[in-house]
Amino acid sequence: MEKWLDKIKSFKKEQILILLLCGVLLLVIALPADAPSTDARQQEETRMNTQETQTPDSGAAEERTRRLENRLKTILSKVEGIGKTEVMLTLKSDGKRMIEKDLEESQGKEENQEENGASASDQSSSRESTVYQRDAQGNELPYVTEELEPEIAGVLVIAQGAGNAAVVSEITEAVMALFGVEAHKIKVMKME
Repeated sequence: MEKWLDKIKSFKKEQILILLLCGVLLLVIALPADAPSTDARQQEETRMNTQETQTPDSGAAEERTRRLENRLKTILSKVEGIGKTEVMLTLKSDGKRMIEKDLEESQGKEENQEENGASASDQSSSRESTVYQRDAQGNELPYVTEELEPEIAGVLVIAQGAGNAAVVSEITEAVMALFGVEAHKIKVMKME
């Protein structure tokens, strides 16, 4: 051990620096260039979680639709001249959840030496990964940045006062204002 220490002490600063650089170079060479971040099972779970959270399940969509129908029914029933009402909404889409993703991009230049000259090519790659958050129970859930509400395809309103053209116009305008639906997608009918 003392022999090694004596040899190291006899080295010049340049020699020590060269040895350190060689050690760092060996470390860089030994590290894999593109280490996989997750195994195949974890990637499949991530893909399934992302798909599940992009659109709400049908039970939640039906509940949201019923809640909207009940609110519209309650509001319209309170307007003078409309009377008792029944409402039905049809959806074009159930809504969507936007998931936060990390995007890693890398660019490089590759040079090839050939007999008649050198050629260079630019290479770029990107990798996308889902951002997760933990809930109160410690489960990892994808981080939702935005939730888009369901898109309404059509509205049917059955009202006691729908025999009056002014009432029909009021109902149509109210539905257009609340849901952003065109007039031709709204049907107002007289209740028996």
